[in-house]
Amino acid sequence: MHLSSTQPDPSTSLLRDSNLHVVFCVTLVGVLGVASITPAFPRIIATLKVSPVEVGLLITVFTLPGIFLAPMLGVLADRYGRKQILVPSLLLFGIAGFSCSLTRDFTLLLGLRFFQGVGAAALGALNVTVIGDLFSGQQRTTAMGYNASVLSIGAATYPVIGGALASIAWFYPFYLPLAAIPVGLIVLFVLDLPATRTDQRLSEYLSEAWKSIREPQVLGLFLISTTSFIVLYGSYLAYFPILINHRFGQPSFVIGLIMASTSFATVLTSSQLGRLSRRFSRRNLLLTSAVFYASGLFLIPFIPRLWLLLVPTFLFGIGQGLGNPVVQTLLADLAPKAHRAAIMSFNGTVLRLGQTLGPLITGIAYTRTGINGVFLTGSALALILPVIIFLMGVGRKVPVS
Repeated sequence: MHLSSTQPDPSTSLLRDSNLHVVFCVTLVGVLGVASITPAFPRIIATLKVSPVEVGLLITVFTLPGIFLAPMLGVLADRYGRKQILVPSLLLFGIAGFSCSLTRDFTLLLGLRFFQGVGAAALGALNVTVIGDLFSGQQRTTAMGYNASVLSIGAATYPVIGGALASIAWFYPFYLPLAAIPVGLIVLFVLDLPATRTDQRLSEYLSEAWKSIREPQVLGLFLISTTSFIVLYGSYLAYFPILINHRFGQPSFVIGLIMASTSFATVLTSSQLGRLSRRFSRRNLLLTSAVFYASGLFLIPFIPRLWLLLVPTFLFGIGQGLGNPVVQTLLADLAPKAHRAAIMSFNGTVLRLGQTLGPLITGIAYTRTGINGVFLTGSALALILPVIIFLMGVGRKVPVS
């Protein structure tokens, strides 16, 4: 396949490519919506007189629109162009997110968070769709790895920034979404994309897109995404902080530092994904990520000292650094350009499904087997990933598109 004229020369470092810089900005906005505000939850509870269950709705109403809207927005991005969806999404994200700082009514706050979630619905899928449009082959893998690193850096630093702002006032973290507005303008005027708009009849487009989605490898990648996020949001994010607090009596600050090591390992690994993919097949990288996921979670219940928890968290972070960007790369390779946004957006929906199911599944494990069983269950789920890879033929033969 010939590279698009908008792509950099292969000899040029991807890290100097202006289009990729714009994608990084979109990625950083996309991860901003939850990570920056959770440190403000205690102050929101105290100031607005709501319960911990009610404050959790600030996450639920934000993520909910993406479950239903992401596939639809992906279809629109294929039909009318990436910018036509990205720019309004970023502007809505910024305006609705900043408006949250202006209200002192919790019900209105939930409504504004819902609209901010509408703006966020397309961001996490269209950023990697754009990478798929701009790059191919080895460059695509490398760019996906860099983007995963940027995402992990944001996920690690936003809680610190949000916590610092929340220490001034609970609504200060809601100033941060204003950054989405200049990013939207940068996407509009700076991002140089190949033509993707299609005049194909909608019925024909939907028929062909559905055919692509039903390909065994694509379905296998969706299953991998769902299972990985069940493990991440269930065993790790929901119950690992509880284990640290109960077993080692550590405060939130120390818990955050321990968990930050996972992001560090993810950044370190995904930034080297281009080099790793030159030595190992993507299929083998996915299999390796499952081993790191499973081993990290399996070790957690047996760690006797606090500082030794850095070992399983680092292993888990390596699994993330290998798994998520490889899945995104394989999906971009398998998706025809005319349907790429729809397929990547559908992957965003199954990710949110994993986020929703994770705490529910591991909650059942917790009630029946206790805290240790949560991590052993997560480890067992991670070992299902190689089964999916082999049964669905994931990575066996991937056309580069």
